[in-house]
Amino acid sequence: RSAPPPPAGPRAVLPTIYAITPTYSRPVQKAELTRLANTFRQVARLHWILVEDAAARSELVSRFVAGAGLPCTHLHVPTPRRYKRPGLPRATEQRNAGLAWLRQRHQHLPPSQPGVLFFADDDNTYSLELFQEMRTTRKVSVWPVGLVGGRRYERPVVENGKVVGWYTGWRADRPFAIDMAGFAVSLQVILSHPKAVFKRRGSQPGMQESDFLKQITTVEELEPKANNCTKVLVWHTRTEKVNLANEPKYHLDTVNIEV
Repeated sequence: RSAPPPPAGPRAVLPTIYAITPTYSRPVQKAELTRLANTFRQVARLHWILVEDAAARSELVSRFVAGAGLPCTHLHVPTPRRYKRPGLPRATEQRNAGLAWLRQRHQHLPPSQPGVLFFADDDNTYSLELFQEMRTTRKVSVWPVGLVGGRRYERPVVENGKVVGWYTGWRADRPFAIDMAGFAVSLQVILSHPKAVFKRRGSQPGMQESDFLKQITTVEELEPKANNCTKVLVWHTRTEKVNLANEPKYHLDTVNIEV
């Protein structure tokens, strides 16, 4: 009789993808989160970090998370009122709360846990292929983003496997002329740069990505994904503003329905 096959060696652990999603109360919030959850549920080893812009967790998001059917951490932190003016960067406090949670959690886990972090705003549309691409991130990976910056797409320009510039409609002189949806960072990089956060002081609108990435990498080190940054796998779709002109002020419905 033939000998039994040798026991298989330890299987490589699939890196966990951590998706940090800032969210805030508005008529389309639950619809946006539902669309996002339907995508994330199809991705292996994804942990969703949902951060509300609020002084407390809302019932709507708490109920949503409980029924979302995927690993999810629900955080909340309010944006100070002085930062809610038009033209100022948004979601800074929420993204930083997600980073703080990740660092705190991994203080107590073995360092061999591989992971990748990306910032998944709730008004974007994500191809499942994007998660396959970002999962192999060694340090910081980048890719194009569709329907952003007043163009059909923006992308890093790649030559010989290296990023050499940016195809963008706005301020191509930025150190990293890239949208929040256009990059992923290895968990090891996040943990080895404990002070890397999104800054309020001295940060101009549209510079948050550059200000953050400057703290952890250089353009030369970026890893182009999505076929050398020639495929669009994420779109900044945004939901149109809801028309509630016929919503009654009085004579409300006899039941209270969550939308």
